[in-house]
Amino acid sequence: MKNPIDLRLGQSETVSLSPVNRDPSPQDMDQAIRSATFAVDQLDWLQRGDTVFIKPVLNSGKPYPSTTSPLALTSMIRLLKEKGAGRVIVGDMSGVGHLDQRPEGCKGSSRKLAKSAGMLKPVLDAGAEWSFFEEAGWDSFYEEQPAPGSHWKRGIMLPNLLREVDHIVSMPRCSRHALLGNTLGIKSVVGYMRYDTRLEYHHAAKTIQEKTAEANTVPTLLQKQRLVATAADKILATLGPDLGHVFAPQQGLVIASRSMIAHDLVSLSWLMMHWHKAPWLNKQALTDPSSSQFVSNMANRVVAGILGGWKYSFSAETIKHSPLPDIWQDRTLIRAYELMGGVPDIRLLPTQDGIPPQLLDEFASMVALPSEIRAA
Repeated sequence: MKNPIDLRLGQSETVSLSPVNRDPSPQDMDQAIRSATFAVDQLDWLQRGDTVFIKPVLNSGKPYPSTTSPLALTSMIRLLKEKGAGRVIVGDMSGVGHLDQRPEGCKGSSRKLAKSAGMLKPVLDAGAEWSFFEEAGWDSFYEEQPAPGSHWKRGIMLPNLLREVDHIVSMPRCSRHALLGNTLGIKSVVGYMRYDTRLEYHHAAKTIQEKTAEANTVPTLLQKQRLVATAADKILATLGPDLGHVFAPQQGLVIASRSMIAHDLVSLSWLMMHWHKAPWLNKQALTDPSSSQFVSNMANRVVAGILGGWKYSFSAETIKHSPLPDIWQDRTLIRAYELMGGVPDIRLLPTQDGIPPQLLDEFASMVALPSEIRAA
């Protein structure tokens, strides 16, 4: 095994696994979200009347699993309301190709994409509010600095709304990503970023994976983010972020943790299990080392050009793409380990007996820090 750095074992973190059947009913998802959440967090941080922000993934207008499960979102909203939350606000800002945010205005609409993805009405019907960051305008963002020693040249522009809420719950999805390799919890931070921050992110592409992890170290997220939960009864196992081969296993999972890194380790393991089962043709373009490097760099240059103009497309740095999903070579996770106390010592906590023991054993073997790459 090629080892880019020595990794050290960090503190123990619990990750819950709740089984959920294919095509779950709202009641089934309610139970899975509830049991996964309470297995890792009794929500003691939530005082009656507090405002909770839920961060889904709304990168496009395509339905789950290209975006977050509306069923899981509404289950979490109901749970938070039941436990005393005052306002529950759900929000995001969609990605390049679907939205064009500028100081003088915005073309495209995250609101319309939420409707197309099947999220808009269910969230409102569950008693929550929507916040689409671009609707408040270019000046409705503030700047925060990531951890010292980061690869960001400027601070990160975040929506003012984050200053106003008491708590943040992250609800990503389980998916591959053509540029970053995977899009799980850590990657979902991009949805907060104003488009000038996204321009730096894609233009200085040589360290795009490291900057993804570093963006999660801004003070607001460190202080307010409480829980991360993913409905993974569907997995976008190839290509991504919007298109690819979808698996809907007979028994899916809801994955939850208070630790974003621990959550992503388990979510990536679940993704890898299904990536290996995906048809060869569906993953060939991003699996072959020669073609994957070309495809990812061309795609990133297009994104940089859309964000900043074609001079940014031509001058964008070369992205170092990893064609195969690999927990111990994933640069985003490696940088997160460096910044946040090492590789979590994960305690897997199934919430029901229905999860096969062999699946739990496979998870445990995948997320355990191998002795041969452990720092002395």
